[in-house]
Amino acid sequence: MDKRALVACRTGMGSSMMLKIKVQQVVKENGFPIKVYHDNTDAISQFNGDLLITLSDLKEDVKTRVNNEYVIGIDNLTDKEEIKTKLLEYLENN
Repeated sequence: MDKRALVACRTGMGSSMMLKIKVQQVVKENGFPIKVYHDNTDAISQFNGDLLITLSDLKEDVKTRVNNEYVIGIDNLTDKEEIKTKLLEYLENN
């Protein structure tokens, strides 16, 4: 069964949309069992999923608003290797 991941930033427009595209590319290229969704950080409390992906500078803030979701902070939203490494770590532990 696929894991459900939400990619979110403050406004849900620029950076999180670019990050979502990169995450989807990594998921597809590696056959990861992850379905990727996108929204702003206000939607976090309504998200019923497994994983939250955001930018590193927001990670600690959003951790306070999630239930059981694992939170990944990405430093460079265009670095597919960083995204792959962090998704692999998540998948190995969940």
